[in-house]
Amino acid sequence: MSSAPIVVHRPSLSGGRRVTVHRHGHDEFLGTAYSDHDLVVFLESAGVADPDALLDDPQWVQWRGGPAHEFGPT
Repeated sequence: MSSAPIVVHRPSLSGGRRVTVHRHGHDEFLGTAYSDHDLVVFLESAGVADPDALLDDPQWVQWRGGPAHEFGPT
């Protein structure tokens, strides 16, 4: 795999970060996360087992455009 299958995009101007997962050959938008809890809920809904353990694993999650675990406005 050349990149992480889960991407947490840069924070938006109003806060929150888009979350996508790459599966079945394309990217799926899971929602906009405003906290780690939101992110975990999205990943559980997508069938990711034990998402809490994956949030800091760069093989699984790529945090783009800002520090990991920060969801406030830019």
